[in-house]
Amino acid sequence: MSDDLDKLAAQVGAVLKAKGEKRARGAKSLLLATAESCTGGGIAEAITRIPGSSAWFDRAFVTYSNEAKVEMLGVESNAIDRYGEVSDAVVRQMAEGALARSKAHLAVAVTGIAGPGGGTVDKPVGTVWFAWVVRDKSIVSERCVFSGDRAAIRHQTIVHALSKLLHN
Repeated sequence: MSDDLDKLAAQVGAVLKAKGEKRARGAKSLLLATAESCTGGGIAEAITRIPGSSAWFDRAFVTYSNEAKVEMLGVESNAIDRYGEVSDAVVRQMAEGALARSKAHLAVAVTGIAGPGGGTVDKPVGTVWFAWVVRDKSIVSERCVFSGDRAAIRHQTIVHALSKLLHN
């Protein structure tokens, strides 16, 4: 499983370096930040396995608890109360918070239910919300429902988050 993640993370790095060079005429790479809940830092771990990733990866926020989302990323507690921690409103605030609290040019955020418990009729196990934001541009979010056990859901989440970064 790590071979596909290594390849994908390396591709993300190459894209961020190329976009940074194009944007700043040979200057630094674009920098990425992550805000992760259900993956527990798995996106950042995949990225930092790549030699030289410090050139394009700024930092990660692992905000597993709601309190951490509020304290570290500035997620509004009333958004969590109203929509739940696995929601479009919360993941968007996570991504925006990661961008605001870093030197990054873009950020990805994920929050979801990896299981085996915790699912509901409206939000079954495997439900994951994603958000990608580029500084000074609009934010994009997406809901996916993955299948499999906890490890499979987390892996699919990491792959999807990285894959979409290739097109932001």
